[in-house]
Amino acid sequence: MSWSGHWHGCGPWIGPSKVYGQEGGRRPPHPNGAPSVLDLENKQQVDLLNRYREAASEFQNGDVPPTMTGYWLMKKQLASGERTWSDLGAALAWLTKVYEANPPFERADGLKAYSSLEEKLEYAEDVLPRGVDVSWVHYLASENLASFSVVCCPNRFHPDIPCPFNPTV
Repeated sequence: MSWSGHWHGCGPWIGPSKVYGQEGGRRPPHPNGAPSVLDLENKQQVDLLNRYREAASEFQNGDVPPTMTGYWLMKKQLASGERTWSDLGAALAWLTKVYEANPPFERADGLKAYSSLEEKLEYAEDVLPRGVDVSWVHYLASENLASFSVVCCPNRFHPDIPCPFNPTV
């Protein structure tokens, strides 16, 4: 599998699992726009249109992780030169920094709840150069979720989404 590009760091997002589980605002607006409403007198259709507009705004303006990792590239307002890399080592260093600042909770019984940082980094180092996105999501001791990703650009699964921020390094 051949891939050539750069990477964008997305997140971290930290928040309640209830917000993460509300997928409407985590999906991008439909490419054809809002659903057509044939009869604006029908309250159900008006409610549907209003919910669509609300969810589209949540996706465009919010920082909750999208349902598909490649959709991060659509959130141009969150792109940053500090989190855009051509060097794999810089992307791995960012993942490490964010992970260490937001470590996963530790089970009271001492059993392992998540893969170790070393295992996660080994996987990321293997797949990122091949154009495979990496997303790390885990619970914190506070019971909030932490979610952060490194997204390949151009994206193998969403090749039509343009780059939100060209790399400078």
